Amino acid sequence: MPLTSLKDRVETLVWAPARTTGLVRLARTVLILGRDLAFGQLTLRAMGLVYTTLLSIVPLLALSFSVLKAFGVTNQIQPMLLNLLEPLGEKGADVALRITGFIENMNVGVLGAVGLALLLYTSISLIQKIEESLNYIWHAPRTRSLGERFTRYLTVLMVGPILVFAALGATATVMSIELVQGLMAVDVMSQALQTLSRLVPYLLISGAFTFIYLFMPNTRVRLWPALVGGAVGGIAWQTAGWAFAVFIAGSNNYAAIYASFAILILFMIWLYLSWLVLLFGASVAFYVQHPEYLYLRGGEPRLSNRMRELLALSIMELVAMRFIQGETAPSQQAFTEHLKVPSHVLMVVLDELERKAMVVATADDPCLYLPARDPARILLVDVLQAVRAADEDGFLSPSAVPTSAAVDRLVTQLLEAAATSLGGMSLHDLVVQGGAASALPSPAAPV
Repeated sequence: MPLTSLKDRVETLVWAPARTTGLVRLARTVLILGRDLAFGQLTLRAMGLVYTTLLSIVPLLALSFSVLKAFGVTNQIQPMLLNLLEPLGEKGADVALRITGFIENMNVGVLGAVGLALLLYTSISLIQKIEESLNYIWHAPRTRSLGERFTRYLTVLMVGPILVFAALGATATVMSIELVQGLMAVDVMSQALQTLSRLVPYLLISGAFTFIYLFMPNTRVRLWPALVGGAVGGIAWQTAGWAFAVFIAGSNNYAAIYASFAILILFMIWLYLSWLVLLFGASVAFYVQHPEYLYLRGGEPRLSNRMRELLALSIMELVAMRFIQGETAPSQQAFTEHLKVPSHVLMVVLDELERKAMVVATADDPCLYLPARDPARILLVDVLQAVRAADEDGFLSPSAVPTSAAVDRLVTQLLEAAATSLGGMSLHDLVVQGGAASALPSPAAPV
């Protein structure tokens, strides 16, 4: 069977059904994830994280584990690094030993103000890079404020290591309890506990991934999608570590080709795989929370002028209807669920409506949208003109195009015809005359 024919059959089977069952959604998710890995930016962003990691790993670990001196667990840094670098085999021990040596030799007191500032910048650059990559996956174009980013980064640097060692210590404490030791004397319970102990690394790394997916993106991530993404990422990370260890054990050519650089090459490859798995798990969580992004064509969807006008009128209708009826103002998620359009597409129109003073966003988290003024004073022709003239105040505007007088007259006639056709109709008229209350869903609690 030709590949093109097989591809057409798969697309017909997966994308043709109008009703999306759980199996169809799973198949679509797998295909989209494969497309993102093959043609998306996940691989490029994973490479960028590898470069940033090489620059910041020593300062980051030095700052993170400095807080652990008060707890007397600094001697556990090297064992933890050994666990993380276990897929490298014997070479992982050498890398862990060198990183630990760099950390021990770092004396913050002799760096001075400029040196300390550079150390802090190098340390937080990795966390910032992770946030930017996750924001890309979650289509979150808006960045956090400087103060909020500083607070979150310090939390990761200071609290993260404490949570890691607390989890490891709790696991060791549970296994040393006298009751657990007695249960391990029983054959059946011993096998069950041994199986559970093998699952502990999966649970810990899945929990760490889940925390990152909930904490880092500049958008609201629900718990269930983060758990699914964390579980997939944790299993994939452990599986990739096992496969990489098998590959290292069966390949002796790297040392012969790269000599002393072999350790660095293998370390960079493992870093790349680790970051790629982290971003892959984030993509899984994103598609679980936003199934509306599961569409066949690749790349970012582009809005036609007609789609911009349709979305602008639909958004303003929903905002005015909720306002007139005294109901909860809609959020971005409410628009997405009602219009079945990806959120970043809606944000293109929402941002323009907000910039042209058609709607205002509240300070809530997530923000809610209200009419900028009385809906009876918002003309529909102004709403259409707001999205039609989007981005005209940039480097290119209609006044900069040398058009003929005939073209200018035609454009003016079209605008006048639209205004005459709408007849001064306001947003309030659209809600009342259009029967919006029966067409739109009843509001739920703020999403």
